[in-house]
Amino acid sequence: MESIEELEKGKKPHGKVTIVGLGRLGLRVALNLMEVHRGGPREIKAVDGQRVTADDLIFRLKGARVGEYKVKFLERLANGVSTRKVVGIPAYISKDNLQIIDGDIICILIAGGNTLPITASIIKHAKKIEASTISTMGVSGIGQEEIIAEDISNVEKDNPIAKFLKEKGIKDHTLIGTGKLIRDWEPITGYVLDEIAKTITSHILKILHMRGVD
Repeated sequence: MESIEELEKGKKPHGKVTIVGLGRLGLRVALNLMEVHRGGPREIKAVDGQRVTADDLIFRLKGARVGEYKVKFLERLANGVSTRKVVGIPAYISKDNLQIIDGDIICILIAGGNTLPITASIIKHAKKIEASTISTMGVSGIGQEEIIAEDISNVEKDNPIAKFLKEKGIKDHTLIGTGKLIRDWEPITGYVLDEIAKTITSHILKILHMRGVD
């Protein structure tokens, strides 16, 4: 029989996850990944140019300062208390700086405005570096919604996010969310974001396991 020590060595963190967009959902996913014990990613990179505002309650509850770069707060939170590497890049992603994005899994959680064109560009870049990709398909909800996690090929055509990405030639990409969009009446609630973040995190961990990356 293998010893406990040998089994523990086999469950060390491995792989790199890049989160593009460290808003309310992105922070939740990052914190989930940082808290994984005996497994999870070896490195987490977060890319976002936003600073903490007074309305960013979840950041402030965790100790962020108003005006601080969100990604630098994440770095600071990990410093000295986390054995995994956490890197924050304070930048907005555009077609001109896609090279910032690397890793085994790219999780795209940008929000605000029309983010679909840049999301498509990020996914295409990720495929070139053979990274797995995840993005959202609506995050509004009041708690009665099912959290959907599907390959883009299985998402109904009436979802405009899936429709746009398919028209851009996106394949082999995971979409996660409630399917509720800005056109719907439901607001965005913290407790629904918790559930979406939980689903995203579980998919990231499954992909890391399947890829078996070091």
